[in-house]
Amino acid sequence: MGVVAATAFLAACTPQGSGTPSGSSAFCDDAKAVGSADELGDKLTTCNDITSYNNFYEFSYGKEDVANLSRNFKTSPWTVTVGGLVNKPGSFSVDELVKKYRPEERIYRMRCVEAWSMVIPWLGFPLSRLLEDVQPKPEAKFVRFLSFYDPQQMTGDRSLPFPYFEGLRLDEAIHDLAILATGLYGKPFPPQDGAPIRLVVPWKYGFKSAKSILKIDLTSEMPPTFWSTLSPEEYGFYANVNPEVAHPRWSQSSERRIGELRRRPTLMFNGYDQVAALYKGMDLKNFY
Repeated sequence: MGVVAATAFLAACTPQGSGTPSGSSAFCDDAKAVGSADELGDKLTTCNDITSYNNFYEFSYGKEDVANLSRNFKTSPWTVTVGGLVNKPGSFSVDELVKKYRPEERIYRMRCVEAWSMVIPWLGFPLSRLLEDVQPKPEAKFVRFLSFYDPQQMTGDRSLPFPYFEGLRLDEAIHDLAILATGLYGKPFPPQDGAPIRLVVPWKYGFKSAKSILKIDLTSEMPPTFWSTLSPEEYGFYANVNPEVAHPRWSQSSERRIGELRRRPTLMFNGYDQVAALYKGMDLKNFY
């Protein structure tokens, strides 16, 4: 399958089955969240579903296959390098980041561009804290994220241009809602959920939240991103959840919450209205 064909296939993926796939029971046996619902009162998606229904194309197109195929993925030791337009570049082990920034539970809705969603109790810390410590230079306007890729461990479609790469505006990256997550349900990540450290930006579609991050660079210009590079007519840089802007091949006005049968209306910015000021004056139909 060529890159263009693969892009069409992946973007067209939709949830299969009943929405209650078999779980990653070993991880979930002693997993426990502090909270039981998000700020809207929506209950948590089960640990079983979160750890067994995953988009991680480096391993497989099949959401329910990722947990098994990634079980031997080596995530320790792991170092994240932060550089580019900063005064204090550095390399940090995940253990160092956890010790310094003390991840806390953040219960966020996660809305996939494929029109399904979850409510996830992440463990993470604000990305802004790390960025503040490396001291962005005045000319830094964007943040670029590069994921890990090893075709020996990750046996998915090799025609895609991995490693995965994503980006944010700097003002988005330093918003308190944007976190670097290191776990969920009170435990460090299992491999299939983006171990050992991933980005979580809850007002954007899930593909913006790069998994298994290896490198973070601050730049003066908008960086290219994975899906907008492969299919620019379908995916933009911003990827804010917006029920009024349809994907070229399907509506974004509603979603199916994993574990539920009925669809529910999709909320602007996934319900995180506090980020609206970041886009004041922008036409979000053009800057999608």
